[in-house]
Amino acid sequence: MKQPSLSTLLKPFLFLLIIRLTHGANIANDTLCLETLKGSISDPNGYLTSWTFNNSTQGFICKFTGIDCWNENENRVLNIRLANMGLKGHFPSGLEYCESLTGLDLSGNSFSGSIPENISNRVPFVTSFDLSSNSFTGNIPVNLSLCQYLNTINLQHNSLTGQIPGQLARLDRLTTFNVANNMLSGQIPQFNTKFSADNFANNPGLCGSPLNVECSGSSKKGNLGVIIGSAVGGIIVVILVVGVVVFVLLRKVPKRKKEEDPKGNKWAKVLKGAKATKVSMFENSVSKMKLADLMKATDDFSNENIIQTGRTGSIYKAVLQDGSFLSIKRLQDSSHSESQFKAEMETLGKIKHRNLLPLIGYCIAKKEKFLVYHYMPNGMLYDQIMRLNWSERLKVAIGSARGFAWLHHTCNPRILHRNISSKCILLDQNFEPKISDFGLARLMNPIDTHLSTFVNGEFGEFGYVAPEYTRTLVATPKGDVYSFGVVLLELVTGEKPTEVSKAPEGFKGNLVEWVKHLSESNALAVAIDRDMIENDNNLESEIMQFFKVACRCVLSGPKERPTMFEVYQLLNAIGQKYHFSSTGGDDIILTDNNTGEHDGFEELIVAK
Repeated sequence: MKQPSLSTLLKPFLFLLIIRLTHGANIANDTLCLETLKGSISDPNGYLTSWTFNNSTQGFICKFTGIDCWNENENRVLNIRLANMGLKGHFPSGLEYCESLTGLDLSGNSFSGSIPENISNRVPFVTSFDLSSNSFTGNIPVNLSLCQYLNTINLQHNSLTGQIPGQLARLDRLTTFNVANNMLSGQIPQFNTKFSADNFANNPGLCGSPLNVECSGSSKKGNLGVIIGSAVGGIIVVILVVGVVVFVLLRKVPKRKKEEDPKGNKWAKVLKGAKATKVSMFENSVSKMKLADLMKATDDFSNENIIQTGRTGSIYKAVLQDGSFLSIKRLQDSSHSESQFKAEMETLGKIKHRNLLPLIGYCIAKKEKFLVYHYMPNGMLYDQIMRLNWSERLKVAIGSARGFAWLHHTCNPRILHRNISSKCILLDQNFEPKISDFGLARLMNPIDTHLSTFVNGEFGEFGYVAPEYTRTLVATPKGDVYSFGVVLLELVTGEKPTEVSKAPEGFKGNLVEWVKHLSESNALAVAIDRDMIENDNNLESEIMQFFKVACRCVLSGPKERPTMFEVYQLLNAIGQKYHFSSTGGDDIILTDNNTGEHDGFEELIVAK
C-alpha cells in the first residue's frame, strides 16, 4: 500500500492548529458580534433580555435565546435564530465578528431597509440565509453569490425590487431558493437545481422558467411609443431582412440553424468536439458507449434531466436508445491528475456488493469527469421515508448497515464513506438499498481554510456530522457510525436531521439532541413515527430495540459507539423474523477483524 506523504499526514494537524490559534484569538469577537447586533436593532417584545454581557465564563453566550454554539463550553456562534420575535430596524450590524457563523434566520420580523451590498463580508460562511417575511427593500445584492457555501436562501414576503442576480445560479450547493411575494422583475436565472414556480410567485415582473410567463425583452411606455416604435421597428426589420437575403444570395452561403439550447450548459457545448471519446466500462451487460451517447441520452446534459445535486457533483437521468435508463454523475472539481483519477476509477470499478451502487463506467473529456451508474427508480431514501412502513424501513436499515459494514471491515481497500446521509442511500425497484458516493470523498479538492467547509457541504451533510469532527478534523470509522445513526433516527421518527416537527414549541435543537432529551426522560416512545406501524402495537418492542441501536450510534464519545459491523449484527438480529437476508441470497461474510479506530484506513482517514 502506498504510504501517505509527510505533508499529507501533517495537513489536518496544521489546519487544526490554524483553526485553534485563529479562533482562540477571536473568541471575544463572537461576544462583540452579539453585543453589536443587539445594540443595532429594536427588541420591543423583550425576547433578547437574556443577552447580558457582564459575564466572562466560556460558553455564556451559548445560553442566549436564539443562539447555537459549536460547543456549549466555548463562545463560538454556529447559528443565530431570531425568527418571529417582532424585532425592528435595519439589517443587524456586527455579524462579521461571528466568524464561524453558518446559519442566519431573521424571518418573521419587521426589519426594513436594504440588504447590505457587502453581505458576503458580513456572513461569508453561511449555509442558510433566511430573511423571509420582513419589509426589506432594494435589490438582492450580487455580492450574495460570493457566499459560496449557501444551501438555503429564503427572501420571500418582502418588498425587494430589481432582478434576481444571475450570479446566484453559480451557487452549486443551493437546494432551496424562495423569492415569492416581492416586486422583482426580469428573467429568472437558470439554476442547477429545479425550483418550483411557487418559489417565484407573486412577482409581477418576473418571467421565464419555471413560471409560465415568456420574457418579451421590451417594455411599453404608452400608446404613442408603441405606435412609433412599431413603425420604426417594422421599417428596420424590412431593411435588415432584405440586406440579409441579398448578403446570403451574393455569398451563396446556405442558412444554418443556430444551435441554441436554453436548457443546456455552456460547459456541455465545449464537449461537442470530444464526442468520440470512449466511455470506459466495467460491466459487459452494458453496451460500449461514447461520450456522444451520454450527451444524447441526457439531451446534452440539460438541466431538466438533473435528478440530484450534491457536494460530489450533479446526477443526470440518461435515457438510452433502447429505452433503458442510466445515471450520469458530472463530478465536481477534482484535485487528482488524469492518471490518478483513472487509477481511482479502476479501483472503485472492482468494488461489488449487493448493497452498493456499482460504478459501471467513467469518461474524461475536456477536463470534465463523468461517472456512469445504474438508475435507481425509487430515488433517495430521504424522499421515500414517509412512504415506507416499519418492515420496509427495517429492511432498508439492515441492507444499508450491511453495505457500510462491508466497506469498513471486508472491502479491500477498506473505505470510509465520509458523507453518509439518507440522500446517499438509493432504492431500487424492490426498495433494496444501494449506497452511492462511496470512495468519492478522496476525489474532491483540498479543503478550504475554514471550519464551516468541514461540516457544511465539504465533509458531510449538515446534521449528520459527528461532533468530534469540529475538534479533530479527521474522518474516522466511528464518524461514519454517527452519521448512519442519524439515518436510523430518521427512519424510526420520520423527522429530518435539523427539523423536528414533533418537538415542543421553543425547542431549537436538532434531531439527535431531541432524541437524547427524550432518552434522558425515558420517553423515547414519544418520538416513534406512528404512521409506519399501521395500528400494530405488537411492533413497539422491536422498534424500541431499533431505537436503542440508533441512540448508541450517536453517542457523543466515539469510543462509546459500536463498530459498523456491530451495528449490522444488532439490526440483523432485530429483523430475523422477516427473513430479509434470504431474499436474493445472502452470501456476504463479514469479518470483525482489525476493528481498531484507524487500522487499515491509512489512506482514507486523512482529510485531503
